[in-house]
Amino acid sequence: MTTAHPSPLGAPPAVTPKEGDLLWTPSSDLAASSRLADYQRWLAEHRGLRFADYQALWQWSVDELDAFWRSIWDFCGILADGSPEPVLGARTMPGAEWFPNVRLNYAEHVFRHATDARPAIVARSEAGVREVSWRELRDQVGALAAKLRSLGIRPGDRVAAYLPNHPETVVAFLACATIGAIWSSCATDMGPSVVLDRLRQIEPRLLLATDSYRYNGKTHDRAAVVGELLRELPSVQTVIHLAGPLAGERPVDWRDRLDWQDVIARPAELRFERVPFGHPLWIVYSSGTTGLPKAMVHGHGGIVLTHLKTLTLQHDVRPGDRMMFLASTGWIVWNMQVGALLVGATVMLYDGNPAWPDTRALWRHVDQQGVTLLGCGAAFLINCMKEGLRPRDFAAFERLRSINSTGSPLPIEAYLWVYDAVKPDLWLASISGGTDIASGFVACAPTLPVTAGEIQCRELGVAAYAFNEAGQPVVNEVGELVVTKPMPSMPLYFWNDPGNKRYLESYFETYPGLWRHGDWIRFTEGGSAVIYGRSDSTINRFGIRMGTAEIYRVVEELPEVRDSLVVDLEYLGRPSFLALFVVLQPGHALDEALRKKIFGQIRTKASARHVPDEVYAVAEIPRTLTGKKMEVPVRKLLLGAAPEKVASPDAMANPASLDFFVRLARDLNPA
Repeated sequence: MTTAHPSPLGAPPAVTPKEGDLLWTPSSDLAASSRLADYQRWLAEHRGLRFADYQALWQWSVDELDAFWRSIWDFCGILADGSPEPVLGARTMPGAEWFPNVRLNYAEHVFRHATDARPAIVARSEAGVREVSWRELRDQVGALAAKLRSLGIRPGDRVAAYLPNHPETVVAFLACATIGAIWSSCATDMGPSVVLDRLRQIEPRLLLATDSYRYNGKTHDRAAVVGELLRELPSVQTVIHLAGPLAGERPVDWRDRLDWQDVIARPAELRFERVPFGHPLWIVYSSGTTGLPKAMVHGHGGIVLTHLKTLTLQHDVRPGDRMMFLASTGWIVWNMQVGALLVGATVMLYDGNPAWPDTRALWRHVDQQGVTLLGCGAAFLINCMKEGLRPRDFAAFERLRSINSTGSPLPIEAYLWVYDAVKPDLWLASISGGTDIASGFVACAPTLPVTAGEIQCRELGVAAYAFNEAGQPVVNEVGELVVTKPMPSMPLYFWNDPGNKRYLESYFETYPGLWRHGDWIRFTEGGSAVIYGRSDSTINRFGIRMGTAEIYRVVEELPEVRDSLVVDLEYLGRPSFLALFVVLQPGHALDEALRKKIFGQIRTKASARHVPDEVYAVAEIPRTLTGKKMEVPVRKLLLGAAPEKVASPDAMANPASLDFFVRLARDLNPA
């Protein structure tokens, strides 16, 4: 690998780069030895196809969808019954029918990589580090899968988890996949109302849960929360209890409880249920911006094929690598991280605060454990930069080959910080995708350079474009991120969505037959991209997405609060600033006591990571004529847009309500 701005060790470049300036170029050896280069050589040998550069390869991959995805099937050696032809039956969007004549299983593709040469999982929690061998993983998955079968769990049944980022969570997911049950997970830092908004929709038959967990040096009791979940989820017939740090200090009185250690104690043969390509693998959730979170269903085949493509060709994950993403079990990045097992890499779980017991903790662990690929939210890198950390001063990072940044745009100064303070000879990849597709739209490639402030490329097989207001694709202009052709990992459907109503409204209402994702994006002529944030009102804090509706639900439970509106003012190059606006009931004032009460309500009932930076009392919340809160217009206004460009008074029920926000925008954006 080579860097583009030679300078004395540890010194910043002599000239500060601007957007698009070259920061890093892969060495010829790295590019030639990459899995992407292997694939291109395979295409030349087996298909007679040669491409001048990545952009030409991408163009072929979207122009010839059937040929591209069949090549991924063959190159990755998919294990299946039946014929992989046709690749696409129906090719409409939505409703594309991929590989209709095959049966396969996600977990079978994991365990074909079992080996004694390296661990399957290395897990770090605030209590220490432990390894799980492939033999242990196989034994535990086999035992749990057999127990699930004995409990009557069948293909298509839902199994939910309320567990921390521990190896047991991976075991539980793989056991579900093994038998064709449908997995769904919520993170333990989610409050009961947020969890119930998700799990009530899918009616799980079995719940795996812990009674407590550690974070930031503190122990958090979840026994009462799980008790509430069980009372409110009558579909749950059995709960499997994973003992947390408080398990021995007080009784855990949950109905129909089995203990984890008892469940995995009896060995059983690991038997994979091969299911249709489109059989549901898991249900994951949107952030709940407009009401209940959308329960998105992804299939076994779509995830196997897409994760093999993404991890192998885009991220260059190889057998023997050690891949770690900072993620809770409720973020789709966790699912992607587990996918590293599909390519024979070791999954490096990290549970707890990466800045505990001090801000160097995560970086020391990466160095000591020989992590080769580190993934994290952009906010983590920005926070380290603001803390003045210089990890290279206390860690060598001999094996660290790449850092992936996601969740929000990475500003140029954070790019520079990584190359200056972490490692100058490093592949820094900003990526952007979504829970919706369980992968990336725009991401990285090991044969391409890294340029300041830009995402390297579109992913292969992803027909992504920027559309202007007239619905036309544009280059070097900011537009809506639109995908014009189907992808295997698009949701099969939303759970409990009669007539696909919410599914169609979510992606296909603006441009019928084309997927509109809800991001502002600009593509360059060379194919790199810049993300400018959400074009809707989803809040993405520290890599965790949550919708405004989930915050409204808990804030407006307070008797003092009549109405509320929340916006995140994160934008390219500026830090996240979460602002909450409340309309108070008569006789109440926004004093310090009420401020603390509001913050506490959000922290305990929704998410500690979504506590606002500031709360303001206002007379009215701006609303449309149909009564909808005007989140996106207010966000644009507070980011500095001209008032007349963000809202028409004629389209508002209360146009005078914008006056407060106009004044606040002047304060937040001084000339």
